[in-house]
Amino acid sequence: MPVLVAGSIATDHLMHFPGSFSEQLIADQLDKVSLSFLVDELVIRRGGVGANICYGIAQLGGEPVLLGAVGADFAEYGEFLTAHGVNCEHVYVSPSQHTARFVCTTDEQMCQIGSFYAGAMPESTRISITDAWHATGADLAVISAYDPDAMVQHSAECREQGFRFVADPSQQIARMSGEQLRALVEGADLLFTNDYEKSLLESKTGLSEADVLGLVGVRVTTLGSKGVEIVGADVERVHVPVAAERARQDPTGVGDAFRAGLLTGREWGLSWERAAQVGSMLATMVLETVGTQDYTIAKDEFSSRLAESYGDDCAADVLPYLS
Repeated sequence: MPVLVAGSIATDHLMHFPGSFSEQLIADQLDKVSLSFLVDELVIRRGGVGANICYGIAQLGGEPVLLGAVGADFAEYGEFLTAHGVNCEHVYVSPSQHTARFVCTTDEQMCQIGSFYAGAMPESTRISITDAWHATGADLAVISAYDPDAMVQHSAECREQGFRFVADPSQQIARMSGEQLRALVEGADLLFTNDYEKSLLESKTGLSEADVLGLVGVRVTTLGSKGVEIVGADVERVHVPVAAERARQDPTGVGDAFRAGLLTGREWGLSWERAAQVGSMLATMVLETVGTQDYTIAKDEFSSRLAESYGDDCAADVLPYLS
């Protein structure tokens, strides 16, 4: 079934600093930081949370429908996504703004400093989740990071229409108020955060962990190198370790790939554990690649790597669904 994915669509300018950011920071002078990092590499890649999730779902054979606002400069990017299985018919094209830009520098410890220019993204409020839902026959909407007003608007639309939806505030938690965050997550079938975002969301909303769980069906918390934890009122707590990596190239988009894998695994009917293992494997493949949409999934290789990380039973359960 088609899955609507509303989120940012951007061009990533990714740079590498051959050192450690932490060594350049003086603890008692952080109030007047003024630094410039001489980088040794620049690559320009397609990105944005919504587009990255859609690309991952499509690589696994799903039917992602991308929702978001872009500029006229999106044409070539849109052709790429369409060629790779992403439905871009419901992307709104602004007549005056550029597509968003993400500029990020990564150091040797995989720490990152980034800036995001919204561009056309605030015009996402012009998109109707309802229209896209009925036009595509979708059965799930993912409300990921893009314009905060649009995120709140679209989650409210899902509640009003009775649509199943996923709340994935990620980078926008820092920008959104506690009131906006509560309005976003309330009634969600699934809530994604990492462990820091989990604490920040609770702090900004004034809600306890139990309170948040009372507002959503299932909570998925990524824990970096410690894997992922899944918990819900009707879900026994699940912990899945990260998939084995062969290299570490760039962490940009790792979380987006995990979401794509877990959501697709659940659409296949897999258990929470199996779906999280699929997501973790996809995340590792992105970590091994420079760029968020520069990997491809080969059925046999993906199955083999699942077996390597999670055992033969996992690979056997997932293999029938890989196209």
